[in-house]
Amino acid sequence: MTVDVLSFGCRLNAYEGEAVRARLGELALDNFVVVNTCAVTAEAEKQARQAIRRLRREQPDARIVVTGCAAQVAPERFAAMAEVDHVLGNREKLDPAAWRQLGQARIAVGDIMAATLPAIAPEQACATVSEFPGRPRAYLEIQQGCDHRCTFCIIPYGRGPSRSLPLGAVAEQARALAQRGYREFVLTGVDITSYGHDLPGQPSLGQAARRLLALVPEIQRLRFSSLDPAEIDADLLRLYAEEERVMPHAHLSLQAGDDLILKRMKRRHSREQAVRMAETLQRLRPGIALGADLIAGFPTEDDAAFERSAALIEEMPLAFLHVFPFSPREGTPAARMPQVPIAVRKTRAAELRRRGTVAQQRFLQSRVGREASILVEQEGLGRDETYAPVALPPGLPKGAILQSRIGAARDGKLWLEAA
Repeated sequence: MTVDVLSFGCRLNAYEGEAVRARLGELALDNFVVVNTCAVTAEAEKQARQAIRRLRREQPDARIVVTGCAAQVAPERFAAMAEVDHVLGNREKLDPAAWRQLGQARIAVGDIMAATLPAIAPEQACATVSEFPGRPRAYLEIQQGCDHRCTFCIIPYGRGPSRSLPLGAVAEQARALAQRGYREFVLTGVDITSYGHDLPGQPSLGQAARRLLALVPEIQRLRFSSLDPAEIDADLLRLYAEEERVMPHAHLSLQAGDDLILKRMKRRHSREQAVRMAETLQRLRPGIALGADLIAGFPTEDDAAFERSAALIEEMPLAFLHVFPFSPREGTPAARMPQVPIAVRKTRAAELRRRGTVAQQRFLQSRVGREASILVEQEGLGRDETYAPVALPPGLPKGAILQSRIGAARDGKLWLEAA
């Protein structure tokens, strides 16, 4: 069987790409290339279109199926490409029936806003994956969709409303993955801090994570994907303070550090609330590494607003950054706001990355001399508890956990103390 799956964008898309690969294996479908697109920026969609053209040149006889968020939001744009055979929506890509019926219509994209549990089958709501070929850690999709409407974001229209996977199903999958040898797990979704609002008893993310660790003691290390600082619950904070298996690393969905820009983004936290959350996490878990998403050049952002965002890097402080120059998405309110020139957006993004590199090196230096628990990711590279990259000697098995002392920090990585 020949099935290629190329996923763009977030961890969730990568996770679902593996679910699609498994679906096609179960259905014994052959000679398919699946492009799992991202809609978060115009650049991401452009990269997907370039990849589709390249794949058609390389595999002229394959059936190319385009799916993912960009395909959900604008299926006609991809169906208009001569290289594309079929377009599937985000719900349909996880539905075996949709794959069996591919020949009936070139576009099979349903109303994602109608995707609510229990109205749809769990396997269509949240994917399940039995293995992650070539990856050292396992991902658990616990939530899907988003009920918020940030003015810059098209993703709710690609993913639909927020819906949570019952904890029993998550635990069952975690046990199966642990039996395959995975030791580190990442809870992922579109907006995981909204987990549980649609479940009986409305369990919080923190409550669910604590219960998961109790139900599946084989989980040795647990991480969370992006956390909304406005929704981090008290149970999750206690878990960071009390549970050693929760890694000392939190990635925050900040987007900006200026209150007026945050308001125009329709974010639900202020600058002060973000700083206080960082202080709380650092007090409860000394040595924790904080990461963040930041958007450079959001509409109406002036020099002073940009500097307030940039100052967060040192003020919080932040160890790891994901920086995005603002990209207007058709159909979002931000696309209709007064735009910052593209050159200014790029310059500001470069400055955020420069400051981020300095902050990361400062954090890495703070790890020197400490004992570290390192997950081997690939030949010569691993990640410690804080998600800091660590240079490793060759020959270590992928997925193994190494205990060692950090001897140096240089070139954007930690280095082990010489034996």
